[in-house]
Amino acid sequence: MGTSTRYITTPIYYVNDRPHIGHVYTTTICDAWARFQRLSGHDVFFLTGTDEHGQKVEQSAEARGVSPQELADENSEEFRRIMGMFNLTNDEFIRTTDPRHEQQVQSLVKRLMDSGDVYLGTFEGWYDAGQEEYYTDTKANEVEFVSPISGKPLERASEQNYYFKLSAYEDRLRKMFDDHPGIVRPDARRNEVLGRLREGLQDVPISRTNFAWGIGVPGADEHVIYVWIDALFNYITALGLADSESQWHAQRAGYWPAGMQVIGKEILWFHAVIWPALLMALELPLPSCIYAHSFWISEGQKMSKSLGNFIDLEELQGYMEKYGSDALRYFLCTQGPLGATDADFSRSQFHETYTTDLVNTVGNCASRTSAMIGKYCDGLCPADTGECADGGVDWSDFTSAQVEAAIDSMERFDLSGSIAAAMTIVRRVDAFINETAPFKLAKDPEMAAQVGDILYRCAEAIRIASCLLEATMPEKILELRDAWNLGAPTGDLRGECQWGRLAAGTAIEKVALFPRVESE
Repeated sequence: MGTSTRYITTPIYYVNDRPHIGHVYTTTICDAWARFQRLSGHDVFFLTGTDEHGQKVEQSAEARGVSPQELADENSEEFRRIMGMFNLTNDEFIRTTDPRHEQQVQSLVKRLMDSGDVYLGTFEGWYDAGQEEYYTDTKANEVEFVSPISGKPLERASEQNYYFKLSAYEDRLRKMFDDHPGIVRPDARRNEVLGRLREGLQDVPISRTNFAWGIGVPGADEHVIYVWIDALFNYITALGLADSESQWHAQRAGYWPAGMQVIGKEILWFHAVIWPALLMALELPLPSCIYAHSFWISEGQKMSKSLGNFIDLEELQGYMEKYGSDALRYFLCTQGPLGATDADFSRSQFHETYTTDLVNTVGNCASRTSAMIGKYCDGLCPADTGECADGGVDWSDFTSAQVEAAIDSMERFDLSGSIAAAMTIVRRVDAFINETAPFKLAKDPEMAAQVGDILYRCAEAIRIASCLLEATMPEKILELRDAWNLGAPTGDLRGECQWGRLAAGTAIEKVALFPRVESE
């Protein structure tokens, strides 16, 4: 990844269904990463959007008696609405029905046809209608002829299609994994792909003739470009990479290759194998990392509409109304399924995380410190004379180590690790207040300087922790910045987190960032 430009993408979301926790989660974690990089002074481009073609959209539209475009418009608008509702800062929202995208997809497919990487052939095998994915006889047999995602039977299919010569890229893909072991993460996901790669690669169909809702194959109108190929290209069409004459290209082409492409594990194969092979065929650089997270389950069970434990937008709005939007962001970023295992979204765990981490730790620490500065220092930040015992902590070294840990973790897309480093600072402040008991020392007027030293260190450590937490909890940290007169972020996170930046005499108001919420 370059030092100044950072490009992060979510998958584009299929408009056949309404948004739910999976969509909100992926976009929120990308948003936290993008905000952190911006706070660090990087030039970030953050892309999300909707995937709008394909047989399922055509069928759903027909069932509802509307045109596919009307259905796509309606559902895409719903996805766009959630970007505002969840405080997401994407730079672009791409739709695969955008003419700029469609034209570029045709031009990319034409390039592949001209290079011989795409040819006309006949498909015989099995088709997963729910995922719009093809299976060979071998692969269909392995999954016992049912979709591993929906559980519905695979359909026998035979049709003439255009094919992409995926098999021709087998050796180069193996080399890619050898040379760039971090290109697919976490490790469990990379191992999964390598296992499947050992079985060898078949060429993949990139067009369909059994429905009409999609982008036509150049020069062969009865063929529609397969929704998956159309969708994968969004990551480069959003930058105008296939339209060198456009303003889009002039402004955005420099963001490619992507630093971080975040997806759910169910679409790993397309992103970890087919996507890099397409880029190789087009002679374009590969992304630095495809990060495939796991799923959310609900109250210990797989989410399903029939079980009634499906976490939809209304449910998430309920959490935001009760606990605040930053509390939801904090929970998603710290408790989410970024690793190889699924994560449980349970009411009790949400409440416990909110109470323990936000009310009792971040909120309580900022509140105690600002209240004591109000009471013992007339609401003005005291100076640090260096006289008081520091509880064995060199605060400058200690906070500096946590800042580096937070930045390093975020660089690796370890959101919970980055947040944990900031929380380590806050917890140390809490312990320091208990050890030094400034509220007791303040009873003796001769101890005023020592009380000031203690409270300076508490306030400065909280300020530094808050800078590290700002990407995750932007609204609450803005409240703290305002109440403590900390000014706007500087765009130099490391510099801003240097010990001693909080000036003596700064007016500090008491804050109550996270109100206690009664559990049901």
